Amino acid sequence: MTHVRDPLPATGTAPPRPAVGPDKAAAPESRCRWYALAVLCAASLMIILDGSIVTVALPAIQADLGFSPSGLTWTVNAYMIAFGGLLLLAGRLGDLAGRRRVLLAGLGVFTAASVLCGLAATPAMLVAARFAQGAGGALASAVSLGIIVTLFTDPGERGRAIGAFAFTGATGAALGQVLGGLLTDGLGWNWVFFINVPIGAVALVGVVRLLPDDPGLGLRRGADVLGGVFVTAGSMLTVYAIVQVERSGWASARTLGLAAGAVVLLAAFVARQATAAAPLLPLRALRVRNVWGANLVQLLMIAAMFGFQILIALHMQQVRGYNATETGLAMLPAAITIGGLSLGVSARLIGRFGERTVLLAGLVPVLVGYAGLTRLPADGAYAVRLLPVMVLVGGVGLAMPALTGLGMSGARNDDAGAVSGLFNTTQQIGAALGVAALSTFAAARADHLGEDGMAEALALTGGHRLAFTVGAGLLVAAIATALLVLRRIPAEKKG
Repeated sequence: MTHVRDPLPATGTAPPRPAVGPDKAAAPESRCRWYALAVLCAASLMIILDGSIVTVALPAIQADLGFSPSGLTWTVNAYMIAFGGLLLLAGRLGDLAGRRRVLLAGLGVFTAASVLCGLAATPAMLVAARFAQGAGGALASAVSLGIIVTLFTDPGERGRAIGAFAFTGATGAALGQVLGGLLTDGLGWNWVFFINVPIGAVALVGVVRLLPDDPGLGLRRGADVLGGVFVTAGSMLTVYAIVQVERSGWASARTLGLAAGAVVLLAAFVARQATAAAPLLPLRALRVRNVWGANLVQLLMIAAMFGFQILIALHMQQVRGYNATETGLAMLPAAITIGGLSLGVSARLIGRFGERTVLLAGLVPVLVGYAGLTRLPADGAYAVRLLPVMVLVGGVGLAMPALTGLGMSGARNDDAGAVSGLFNTTQQIGAALGVAALSTFAAARADHLGEDGMAEALALTGGHRLAFTVGAGLLVAAIATALLVLRRIPAEKKG
């Protein structure tokens, strides 16, 4: 099939068809774009899989490499800091140097770093390799949405493509919980990293064969090095300030100092973008109401959902006695619901009712499920107490594709990478903020109840209830923001 290597225009518009004859000439181009989407989904699967699969292996990693309890968290923190800090810079680099080139570089770095993680013999080696993994993941993730919105210009096709991409995210999260337990118990913790190697190799070959070689705007246009320094340092400092909260506390001088430094750096970045000849993030994109509104809604929603993912897993293991594999299987209905809605339903509903309406339709059942967790008991049958929640939070399968469409609505072909990088950055900061905030509330409440003489299981459950109450508040804020800020995109303006 030689046609699969024929490049598509950077805009994603198919070349003109012959004036006569059947539509056979267009079919290979259409198939090529969908094959390219499959490659992007495979790359996303690998990166998202890594985000959840490692958490299950942490006890085994600690025992084998001799991590201290505080040092062990850096196997997660190092990845998050590099990933969250480099996304915006990586997205703009894709606009300038070509998104395909940046995607290839990211996949190569991520895959090679995964090998180093699996071979690590000391804590320092593993933390360094995890930082490199995060950098590779940022390069690959930052440009993926930009590639999708330029390949798929038809609103209906774009909706289906974004739905498939969101489905991949749900699949990766689900597989990570189950596969992490199976690999760690069966082959050892090293294989939670080695599993990335075959996926990365297939994705690299697919990118070379299927994705168009877009030249980008050219590095001569200027990469705004100073702006890149400001936003990368500010983003990394933001994530670092959040992930160390559990150790230092929210009101400590350390946390407040780090937060102040992050605010100064990010404010300097915004000021730089207003004057730079070639800004990393054109401020005109942030003037689009749906773009900044969607990023704010995403930050709140992701904070609630990542907090849910961590705390419900802890509840099932610490309170109900589930092992790692049982926990993953218990959470599988949520992932299946999310995947089914994002892949099979969201695009059709968005095409008929619009992104804003579908976003709200997805957030409401998630809030209902979260509200049920505020009265979570320490015991009770899974089918009665937890299964309904798993199904209801599946509303994310409607919310996320709609939110992605809104967040990318202000993107043009020359800055789609930057807008994509911003959307992914918001997601990472939301995830770090949600886990830090909800975990801190849960731990503080559990400690207080334990000091009052309450049994451990009941004290832990009380802490989880408080955290879920805070999470429900985040979802209420997300819904309110969607109602007050977001606007329906007229059909003629889509694409």
